[in-house]
Amino acid sequence: MSKQSIGIFDSGVGGTSIWKEIHALMPNENTIYLADSANAPYGPKGKDAIIDLSIKNTEYLLNKNCKLIVVACNTATTNAIDYLRANYNVSFIGIEPAIKPAALQTKTNAVGILATKGTLSSELFSKTTNLFASHIKVIEQIADGIVELIESGNLYSDEMKSLLKIYLEPMIKADIDYLVLGCTHYPYLIPTLLELLPKHVKIIDSGEAVARQTKVVLEQHGLLNTQITKTKSQFFTNGNLEVMTSLLGKNFIVDYLHF
Repeated sequence: MSKQSIGIFDSGVGGTSIWKEIHALMPNENTIYLADSANAPYGPKGKDAIIDLSIKNTEYLLNKNCKLIVVACNTATTNAIDYLRANYNVSFIGIEPAIKPAALQTKTNAVGILATKGTLSSELFSKTTNLFASHIKVIEQIADGIVELIESGNLYSDEMKSLLKIYLEPMIKADIDYLVLGCTHYPYLIPTLLELLPKHVKIIDSGEAVARQTKVVLEQHGLLNTQITKTKSQFFTNGNLEVMTSLLGKNFIVDYLHF
């Protein structure tokens, strides 16, 4: 089973930021990435709808014999991963905003979090924030429109920069020194965010931590591929093929996803 693929799914192309971290840490692993861009973003959808979409994504990856599934979507993790773990006999790796390291390291006692409505309103996010960040000021910002702009190929547009300026303004006024990215699409915003934020503000996302946890779980179950062989990375999307290709690079082939 060690040669079977790691399955990764997201509500769109954003989770490719997670795939990059996994591929960098474990270059011997085969991977299959599913982007449900036709239904992006998951944030505004209700919990039941998010669970239904996550089931569909999971079963697609299991039908391709994936040995482990990474839910590379904050909203799907916070709303659906408990259901998935209870109903499927495969390990799931989730992702949630890295509020803990930001809360532990802040010097100004103020951190910002940029996320979707589905993540910020979830029970899991509330628990994590209350547990680790009750002693500091947390400026939460629902970043409406950001995922849609990335999915439509407008990552570096004037509209994107204008939206980010609006979303960052209350955080800058509150003197944050850490910005937590609460959506896997958002690491692609880092070049623009660095332009707009004061120099002392550090940006945290969950990509490296998710990759490390994936490796740990594979090792625990004897599923890590330690053989040095030619690996296969497959990418599927029901959205715009060119948008995903532009994020991955021309060396990777993206196929259309047919559910």
